Amino acid sequence: MPNQQFQQILKNTSNLKLIKSAFEFAKNAHQEQKRASGEDYISHPLRVAQILSEMKLDPKTVAAGFLHDVADDTKKTLEDIEKEFGQEIAFLVNGVSKLGKLRYPKEGLQVEPIEMRIKNPIDLRAENLRKMFFAMAEDLRVVLIKLADRLDNMETLSSVQPEKQKRIALETLEIFAPLANRLGIGDMRSRLQDLAFIYLYPKEYEWLIKNVEERYETRKKYLESFKKVLIKIFQKERIKIIDIHYRPKHYWTLYQKLLQHEMSFDRVYDLVALRIIVEDVKTCYEVLGIIHKFWKPLPGRIKDYIAFPKPNGYRALHTTCLCLGGKITEIQIKTKEMHEEAEYGITAHWAMKEGINLKSQGKRFSWVQQLKDWQSKISESKDFLEGLKIDFFKNRIFVFTPKGDVI
Repeated sequence: MPNQQFQQILKNTSNLKLIKSAFEFAKNAHQEQKRASGEDYISHPLRVAQILSEMKLDPKTVAAGFLHDVADDTKKTLEDIEKEFGQEIAFLVNGVSKLGKLRYPKEGLQVEPIEMRIKNPIDLRAENLRKMFFAMAEDLRVVLIKLADRLDNMETLSSVQPEKQKRIALETLEIFAPLANRLGIGDMRSRLQDLAFIYLYPKEYEWLIKNVEERYETRKKYLESFKKVLIKIFQKERIKIIDIHYRPKHYWTLYQKLLQHEMSFDRVYDLVALRIIVEDVKTCYEVLGIIHKFWKPLPGRIKDYIAFPKPNGYRALHTTCLCLGGKITEIQIKTKEMHEEAEYGITAHWAMKEGINLKSQGKRFSWVQQLKDWQSKISESKDFLEGLKIDFFKNRIFVFTPKGDVI
């Protein structure tokens, strides 16, 4: 398996010499070490590097993924890494090391009932968040490596003690998953949330699994039939479709939605959402019009996230209609670029060959710098944390200029 993973990394990245050197350096440094699960330690940085390569990050970031634990956990130093791989990779490794020291305090750790959502111990964690955002505004690759590190640690969390499981899971749900969301990395955010769900609320998780699987399968069968009908309609209308697929709603977000609807699955219309991928924005609106010609949309359920993107950059058209057999169905329409943005977020835009330059990206992700500026002005840690928890972007106001631009 390790060899297969390494070969996959090589396929996903360029600069094979650098990648091979980083792997060998990390492998030798961690040679005598084992994980809590009993597996060779190198398996962890190998998986972290694989996650980063699948996100299409630059070779230096992938190399730093291999090396991210070397300076902290082996006899090799940061100076050794800089001598072998240069200042930039050493900088990334050092940044990840610093973020790794930001942890929940053991005292005061409490997981409240899921209906209350999660409430944080205040001061230390808020200060940790400040430091994390400082690092993010300086070079986002540090945070991306840390997110990949956290994802693999969550996927192997069963090997550690229950108390540590709970602390790490709570950290993941309240800090790392929101960070992934802010960066628009929807797939990683959902995976982190679902993994945290298992350890923080095992009874609720088990109940959901027991009650949703059959519903998922029933919905998938219906959508497969609906998909065939849509393909025929689009062919007749001469609309070019890149792909039509569906994906079940992730467990954590599903449970949150159930809480809002008195635990009624019948009121969750996107239990398995249908996605239609097209070539361009013009076709998105054409597809929306065709769907509404055949099926009646529900009032208030048409969302234009192309004209008004979500704060994390998400773009698409959403509509919920009475479709085949009177079944209420949510349909998401987006271009291939929009779909990749939703999966990979900020990394879908930047080749990152020369690192991440926030200024070069204009206003698209200017919120990263705004967070840094905003948090530096807040004197109370509690204020900063509460500002983050209520969603810094939730009450954003859109203003139109005389030219019709949205600002």
